[in-house]
Amino acid sequence: MTVQEQTAARCPECAADVTFAEPPRLSELVECGECQVELEVVTVQPVTLAPAPEVEEDWGE
Repeated sequence: MTVQEQTAARCPECAADVTFAEPPRLSELVECGECQVELEVVTVQPVTLAPAPEVEEDWGE
């Protein structure tokens, strides 16, 4: 496996390649350069992305 393969993943929304300058960290948020969807790193070996969870209002309950 090359360094590029370790630091790239496929966008689950548009299938574009999402590359990382450094090895991604678990739960890191990134934006797809093609469709601008916010994505979350859900696994790092191999790197897998999923749409980031929506930020919800916290009412302190």
